[in-house]
Amino acid sequence: MLYPDLSVEAEKAWLEMIHRYFAGALGLLVFAISFIGIKTKRVPLTSSVAATAIVIFQALLGMWTVTLKLWPVVVMGHLLGGFALFSCLAMIYWQAQLERDPIDHLQISQSLRPWAALTLVVVVLQIALGGWTSSNYAALMCTSLPICEGDWMSHLDFANAFKLIHPGFDNYEFGILDYGPRMTIHVAHRIGAIVTALVVAVFVFRCLAGSERALNRTGWIMFLLLLIQIGLGVSNVLFSLPIGVAVAHNLGAALLLLSVLHANVLLWQPNEYIELTKETLHE
Repeated sequence: MLYPDLSVEAEKAWLEMIHRYFAGALGLLVFAISFIGIKTKRVPLTSSVAATAIVIFQALLGMWTVTLKLWPVVVMGHLLGGFALFSCLAMIYWQAQLERDPIDHLQISQSLRPWAALTLVVVVLQIALGGWTSSNYAALMCTSLPICEGDWMSHLDFANAFKLIHPGFDNYEFGILDYGPRMTIHVAHRIGAIVTALVVAVFVFRCLAGSERALNRTGWIMFLLLLIQIGLGVSNVLFSLPIGVAVAHNLGAALLLLSVLHANVLLWQPNEYIELTKETLHE
């Protein structure tokens, strides 16, 4: 045995191996999609190259997650890489299928484009905060709503909470931070959730205020996903982070990101969709 002091947990080992098999299969699928995209020229070359690059880097992050023993920076990076790959594949799908209901960007995009970009950045930052919370085992540091229990402000420690490198540790399983930094991470994630909810809600309102059907539809999807995410976040607190709810919260974040990304695609690339749609209809 290479590690005689460590015990093997069969259930976790099986989950890890299944995850690796699925990751390998996904990698092969992404390579195939990228190859077909390049060969048929149905999607921009940059999208195919980006998907291939992300999946390769994801494999490296998966390896480093094990070899560096759950270093929080790597764990968070692995999570963000998964979200990035999911988003890239969605972009490839949208580009391949074309947008059949292009919007008249001359009427609404000038005012909505900056807000769409801001919303996307805010959602990505909130997802990163969620990954940092999870990778530092800070998800259960606050058990009351809306922010935290007790005199939480006196325990705030931003210097250590968001310090990327903590020398002197060879294993980060179950976390290495004290209560103060972990609580600070959790509080930051909750405040970030409030800010994100407000920003997304305003963006949803502005999407629904226009007459464009595609944007209206995306706005309603964003609104529904936002409500689900809020409910899942509250459930994580009330029920002490049950695994099913935690996984659903991650999935909800991915779907919310995709809906915001799709709204950005509708607003920032209408000309391409209009021209491609016209060419397709003529053919």
